[in-house]
Amino acid sequence: MSETFHEFVVQRSAALSRTAYLLTGDHQLAEDLLQTALARTYRHWRRIRDGDPEAYARRVMYHQQVSWWRRRRVAERLEPVPAERGGGDHTEDTTLRLSLMAALRRLTPRQRAVVVLRFYEDLTEPQVAEALGCSLGTVKRHGWDAVRRLREIVPDLVERTAARSGR
Repeated sequence: MSETFHEFVVQRSAALSRTAYLLTGDHQLAEDLLQTALARTYRHWRRIRDGDPEAYARRVMYHQQVSWWRRRRVAERLEPVPAERGGGDHTEDTTLRLSLMAALRRLTPRQRAVVVLRFYEDLTEPQVAEALGCSLGTVKRHGWDAVRRLREIVPDLVERTAARSGR
């Protein structure tokens, strides 16, 4: 049992870690979230290993993040500006990344989860519904509300992203 779980952790930890960071917006919280999700996944490994253990781990991360958010209700924190590094001017990339993270933090936890799973993890709406344990309609509604809210918060984000990717 532990060998197959070890293989799962080795193969999928990086992707799950990125998802955890996008859900929390904080590196330390993301590490805690991933560790909690992997511990719970391990507890149920015999039951889920033949199914989709990654979807199970994502669902655990989402539910745990919502649970932490409900307990904390911490005011929004400003992240420090990254230190300058050599190798060219990355100001525009950094500004875009900080704007996106700040905008994601202003969404509700469920809206953020839908956006992360749908657009970053590139899951279909039915896969997101399964991962979050909700209906397809709920995913569509939260996705629509999240995109509308992001357009209100950072109206030039779409244009900046399109210009950056050359579209």
